Amino acid sequence: MSKLTIVATIIAKADKVELVKSELLKLIDVTRAEEGCINYDLHQDHANPGHFLMYENWQNRELWRKHMENQHLADYIAATNGAVVEFVVHEMTQISQ
Repeated sequence: MSKLTIVATIIAKADKVELVKSELLKLIDVTRAEEGCINYDLHQDHANPGHFLMYENWQNRELWRKHMENQHLADYIAATNGAVVEFVVHEMTQISQ
């Protein structure tokens, strides 16, 4: 399988933006060191600071699935329980360059 692109949208509750942001930032270095991670980039919306977008590229879907089972993601989910309004993940394939 070809490279997998992940676009994840995270919407934090208005009073939990800093919590969600700090927990997302904790994921960056550890994830970038994982096998198969090409890039793992966090973005924050200028107009709506509670809207985060994670843009990721992985060598393949299997290595991304392995990433999804790691303890640091379980820790993120536990730490942000009740603080996130929406979390949507899109698995995508690049079709042009």
